[in-house]
Amino acid sequence: MGLWISTWDYCDFDENFPPLGFVDSGISKRYCSYAQISQFMNILLLYHHSHGTGVCMSQILLHSLTMVKAVVGEDTRLTSAEDRLSQSAVPAEVGLVIGKLSSALDRGFVYDLIPTPRNDAGEPACSVLETKDDKRKPSKSKPQSSESSSLLIDSDWVAEHARQVSRMLLGGVKVVGIYVWASESAFKNSTMILCQAIKGVSDAIRHLDPSLDEALLIHISYSPRRWNCRTCLLNSSITSSSLRPCDFKLGRVLNSLQRFKCSYSFSFRSPIYSGGSSTRQTFTEILRQELVVHEKDLKSANAMIDGDLVHNDEPCHTDGEHEVELLFPLMKDSRAEALTAKNVTGILLFGGSIFSYAYLNVKEPVSQAVADIKADITRSLQSRLDIICDEAEQDLNPTDDGDVEEAEMSKTPISKVILNSSTKACHLRLPRRVLVPWLAGTYICDYLQPFESLEVVKERCIELMSMEHSSLDASKISEVETETSLLTVETMWDVISPASSASSFGLDGNAERTSREDGSKRTDDAGNASTIPILVAIFVLLLSIVLGFVLYQRD
Repeated sequence: MGLWISTWDYCDFDENFPPLGFVDSGISKRYCSYAQISQFMNILLLYHHSHGTGVCMSQILLHSLTMVKAVVGEDTRLTSAEDRLSQSAVPAEVGLVIGKLSSALDRGFVYDLIPTPRNDAGEPACSVLETKDDKRKPSKSKPQSSESSSLLIDSDWVAEHARQVSRMLLGGVKVVGIYVWASESAFKNSTMILCQAIKGVSDAIRHLDPSLDEALLIHISYSPRRWNCRTCLLNSSITSSSLRPCDFKLGRVLNSLQRFKCSYSFSFRSPIYSGGSSTRQTFTEILRQELVVHEKDLKSANAMIDGDLVHNDEPCHTDGEHEVELLFPLMKDSRAEALTAKNVTGILLFGGSIFSYAYLNVKEPVSQAVADIKADITRSLQSRLDIICDEAEQDLNPTDDGDVEEAEMSKTPISKVILNSSTKACHLRLPRRVLVPWLAGTYICDYLQPFESLEVVKERCIELMSMEHSSLDASKISEVETETSLLTVETMWDVISPASSASSFGLDGNAERTSREDGSKRTDDAGNASTIPILVAIFVLLLSIVLGFVLYQRD
């Protein structure tokens, strides 16, 4: 969403006022972002305090303006969706709009419409609610009953569908809104319900897409048959006034997408303290803090595309798959200093390699592809953490053998485990990203747990993405990543001696499970590795005593 500023009536306006380019002493208008608005307000306040001018802040008006002025939908997919809906004879349906909203082009692109599946009770997510008014005349009861029909939408279920689908989308492809198949009268009588559904969807995917500031609402009317598209500004309170009509047409958008890939290796190190308020932080809280820090570092990275440094906003004119390499500046790691603190008793290690993929419209600048790659990396890490937390919320069975402490700890979900000096060592294997063929040569992704097979991926694609079973071939699903792991260790020696770290959490297949013999062997190796320095120290001590005694006797 963009804003434009109108300014006027500056009292005691000084010609030395710092020029901002989009401010004039008369009425002026210019499109700008929220960051520019904030910068303008700060400069204006500083100037007012330093020069004592009588600037009236209440006379600065911020007017909302939708950035997306037109929306282009994929002809083949949307026509197919319309045919499916007309043949199904369902009175109403709601689902997700998959596409992209480009601020650089002031356009939106719709790639596909994904219907929301039935809920756990087997009920549809959208239905028509007929309301009758007994006070009206009987002769007009039938048409008025039709005119008073409205939609009943399970907003929570649609939001949950959006949350899970967002995990399966690659860079440059997002959940950009919802669509509804309903009559014209039912749609008009359900504005607030639709606004609540849009609000629920935006809240559900906000942590995966923080830059989301507007969404699409597509209405497919069957009485009369036509398509309408509206944009919705995602402010704090979404009302009917937040909906704005925009141009909508069908075209070919999937075939013109450009592809960018990036193999990104990462490593997080977060200290585990023995005292202080930080000892009450859970696994999830610590890791989410690290993801926030990592996201900031990621945004500062430069990029090379096919070996050329990205330094302009020109579109990419070459075909094929493009290789992106991220370059980080040499800067001091503030987290390294924290690891030297006296109250640090362990370290949380989080490392691995991510395969990132992004799609770009042919008219968009290459800098947008870099931004989409970075956003995809952050979203992928966040999605893996969400999957781990969702999996850990299930009841976990304690191990058959071992002490009582370990059995009790195994009942605690990993997301709620408080990492401190008493935390046992844990090696966690995170889900791996796999690529699944989607539409017109494009891909979606899913995350494969260590105990899952590719058949589970196919089932999720059928349920969440409404894909046909015949279009899914396990041999065409690409496993593009190696293992991504998270390791908590108790001592600094464990950091340099990974063999001494053993898995003690029973995480129902999530943690690395070993046989009793392998565990004993690792324990023996760790014991031998820790005994060698002690033996060397004892030998040196005895040798010094003997030499000292000999020299003393000689004197």
